[in-house]
Amino acid sequence: MQGNNLEDRSMGIGWLAKVIVAAVTAFVATNIDDIIILMIFYSQVSPTFRSKHIIIGQYLGFSALILLSLPGFFGGFVISRIWIGLLGFVPIAIGIHTLVSHQNTEHHVQTTSPLYAKSFLSSFLTPQIYHVAAVTFANGGDNIGTYIPLFASTDVVGLGVTLSTFFLMVGLWCYVAHLLTRFAPLAYVLTRYGKAVVPYVLIGLGIYILIDSGTYHLLPQFAA
Repeated sequence: MQGNNLEDRSMGIGWLAKVIVAAVTAFVATNIDDIIILMIFYSQVSPTFRSKHIIIGQYLGFSALILLSLPGFFGGFVISRIWIGLLGFVPIAIGIHTLVSHQNTEHHVQTTSPLYAKSFLSSFLTPQIYHVAAVTFANGGDNIGTYIPLFASTDVVGLGVTLSTFFLMVGLWCYVAHLLTRFAPLAYVLTRYGKAVVPYVLIGLGIYILIDSGTYHLLPQFAA
């Protein structure tokens, strides 16, 4: 009996570690650009634009991206998990496209808020917070494309662990960006080489989704 309990506990820890690693991988792969944006924001901190505006705005913008990605999770209730796993090809496609792209245009970070019509929500936000949230949201198109298949391939408990990891990572990202504004050499390495690694991380994440969902069994050579 005790042996079974130890085995169950080991399997539980292994599952938890796998979910957390997948969540951290997805977050890092889709938020490299946000480090640069956050560094720019932190370099502009003043008596009227404080760190709390950056943190709250970052959480609000990221939460909006999560809400737009949740349909992928609910789709998992009506579509077989093995078919849902086909969405793993989305981050693979994004990674390959980024890898083979011949466009060498310099990435331009938008630090001015897009022109949005005033909404009900904006009336409850300070301009500084809304500004950060809007930039975070506008920069998150690749987040949605990666999170939808990730959410679709998990269950309720896995989603809870994934979202908890994501929101912890948002706080860590803000802290890291704040530190990087004080260490210019490290910031240079990140901005120079960080994007070169992202395509491989996205491809690896897509492969993980295909394997974890059992989708590879749909291929003739793996079919039973």
